[in-house]
Amino acid sequence: MKVIVAIAVVLCLATAQAALFEDENYQLLFTKFMKQYHKVYSHDELPMRFAIFKSNVDYVHSENKKGHSYTLAMNELGDLTRDEYRKNYLGYRPIRRDVYRELNTVDLSNTTDSLPTTVDWRKKNAVTAVKNQGQCGSCWAFSTTGSTEGAWALAKGHLVSLSEQQLVDCSSAYGNQGCNGGLMDNAFQYIIANKGICAESAYPYKGTTNSCQKSCSSVATLSSFHDVPTKNEDALKAAVAQQPVSVAIEADQLAFQFYSGGVFNAACGTNLDHGVLIVGYGTSSGQNYWLVKNSWGASWGLSGYIMMARGTGSGNAGECGIALDPSYPIV
Repeated sequence: MKVIVAIAVVLCLATAQAALFEDENYQLLFTKFMKQYHKVYSHDELPMRFAIFKSNVDYVHSENKKGHSYTLAMNELGDLTRDEYRKNYLGYRPIRRDVYRELNTVDLSNTTDSLPTTVDWRKKNAVTAVKNQGQCGSCWAFSTTGSTEGAWALAKGHLVSLSEQQLVDCSSAYGNQGCNGGLMDNAFQYIIANKGICAESAYPYKGTTNSCQKSCSSVATLSSFHDVPTKNEDALKAAVAQQPVSVAIEADQLAFQFYSGGVFNAACGTNLDHGVLIVGYGTSSGQNYWLVKNSWGASWGLSGYIMMARGTGSGNAGECGIALDPSYPIV
């Protein structure tokens, strides 16, 4: 009761001090938000978070009035500034590796004909439940485990949830930086060199970078991995028709932060900063899309997923750069 009273007092003070807080509907929304997502703030922090929340509510409301093919909604990230969101949730670290990528790129041109019109690997038991990276820039690890889980399930006939924490803790020698970011191809290289990766149950996720634990036994292994031809959504479609594919996107825009439904076709850039997983593709209301699994929990987007606009042909970076740096592992 004392906590509730304290919150009410701070909100009243904020209302008296700043005209931005004069609408009590924002206070009701903010109280509901705090309860829903178990948010706890200090006395000094609460007015600041309320101001950020109100600004984000205004943005979501104004964008939804514009009639986009996608909709936005407030979610767990509603009390973060754009800079905080970028720092805590985006962790893909691209590096220039043009020569290596060219050598490792697989030719998919002979597989682009007669592809299925829709693919959803969730229906083939090749995708684990949506996970949550928390405030750790480990998206690259979740993208890696996702494509590895899919490849293993399709090759071996059973799906197992793999350990992101092992990649966060143990793959620094391959260029990854734990919660400070990494690259899916680097993580594939670690899994190959390590002769496998452990189950999530044996090496559970903590959301922080820790010392590498070597007591668990590998439950899935890889023999190699392939890069998909860049700027070629036809080749990417052919790859996704085979298995789930790791991709990188630029996700630092508010529209992505608050996505809730529909086919996402916002102007979002191609400065890759977030690793995700394509688990299928299809068409909705005449719009082609990639079905993408995120790692921000099931309360974000479409129960943890987003439908991102899908084009055709080559020479196109794709929505948010999705066709720039795709890759997938081989069991």
